[in-house]
Formats: sequence, structure tokens, C-alpha cells
Amino acid sequence: MSLPKTLAEDVARNLVMVAQNIDEDPEKAYDYSRVALRLASRVAAVREAAGFAAYATQKYSEALAEFRAAKRMTGGVELWPVMADCERGLGRPERALAMAGEPEVQKLDKAGQVEMRLVAAGARRDMDQLDAAIVTLQSPELASNAHHPWTARLRYAYADALLAAGREVEAREWFAKTAEADKDGSTDASDRLAEMDGVEFVDALDDSEDDEQGTDADQADVVEAADEDADADFDEDEDDAEPVVKAEKAEKADDADKA
Repeated sequence: MSLPKTLAEDVARNLVMVAQNIDEDPEKAYDYSRVALRLASRVAAVREAAGFAAYATQKYSEALAEFRAAKRMTGGVELWPVMADCERGLGRPERALAMAGEPEVQKLDKAGQVEMRLVAAGARRDMDQLDAAIVTLQSPELASNAHHPWTARLRYAYADALLAAGREVEAREWFAKTAEADKDGSTDASDRLAEMDGVEFVDALDDSEDDEQGTDADQADVVEAADEDADADFDEDEDDAEPVVKAEKAEKADDADKA
């Protein structure tokens, strides 16, 4: 609303393209975000979109700068967890842990607090503190049987931490709980669970390709055998024809003697 109409439409188009491409083609999303940033760098939504595009392409320093700018413009704290995760991306897990203890966390909604807990646990794992990571994830949200948008990711992180700590029985239980909550397939919990159970998936397409290759090989053998039979028949015909040719030559020789 702060931009002239034509400029606002141009910026909006670029932001739409950021949203459409950020999952499938983050580099393209990043390019669109840079265009929007050149057009309207003083709009908080543009700085936020540029931050997420940079984050998706692992440009963590740039993403952190954009998130900080957006936070200054809006005064909100909803970007606090992803800012902390940028610190992890920059190899500074201790800063992420420090941010997990800041007053901003108390201002986050439930989803934001869960996200902050995930980041803090990840930072603990970055520092090889597996037991601390497991404890960090243990919470009322983890124990709840209710399913929320963040439930599958929280359970998955807990299962993965348990597995990393060698607690396979518990890890399997939590991968199963994750798969139960993960209705939209946002995690690979089902695959991890199958892997732990020793289930091996076979690609049907690969089998069909093998069958096709086998068929081609069989056809080649048939053609080769047919060629060999044809050569053998030709040789036999030549052998049969040779006495006839000799007889014809002898008859011609007798006719010449008579003449």
C-alpha cells in the first residue's frame, strides 16, 4: 500500500514468483527476490521474502541481514527462530542457543516456540551434545496426541536424535508416531521406519528395463541363430550344386570331342 500502483503490481508479481519457485527452484526464487528488492527495499514484506529466498539457497549471512531488516521495520518477533537457524548455518550454534534464551522467544506463538525448540536442539547436535538435544525436544507439545502443523517435524527431530544416540528401539517408536502424524508427507519418516525394519523397495521401472534388455538380448540370439541357419543352408546348396556343374562341364567336353 505504500507504493505507487504500477510499482506495487510489479513488486507483487515478483513476490508471487518467489513463493511459487522457492520449494522447487530456490535459485530462481532468489533471482525474483533480488528484483523485488531493487524495486522496493523499504517494504518489510520484500525484505522478508528476500530473506527466505536467500535462506533457501543457503546464503545464510544475506538471509540473516534481510530478516533483521524486516524485524526492524515491523517490530515483530516471528522471524526469530529462522534468524537463529541462520546462525547455525553460519557455523555459530552457540549464538543460536543464546537466542533460544532471549525474551523474544516468550513472545512467539506456539508454532514459533516449537520452531525455536527445533533450532535449539539442532544447535545442540551441531555441538555434539546429543543427550542435551534429546532433552531439549522433550516437551508437552511432543507428548501431546493432538496433531498440529508442526507435530510431524517435532516428532521426526526427536526420533532422529534418538537414533543418533543409539537408542534404536525408542527411535523406531517415534518414527512410527511421526508417520502417523505426517499426513502430507513433509518428512521421510515412513522410509526411515521401513529402513529400520529391513524393508527393501524395488523400483518397478528398473525391473521393466531389465526385462526389456533381456528381451532385446533374446531377440538378438534368435536373429543370430537364424543367420547361422541361413548360412548353413547356403553352404548345403552350394555343395549340392557342385556335382551338377561338373556334370554339365563333362557333357560339354564330350560334345566337343564328337565334333
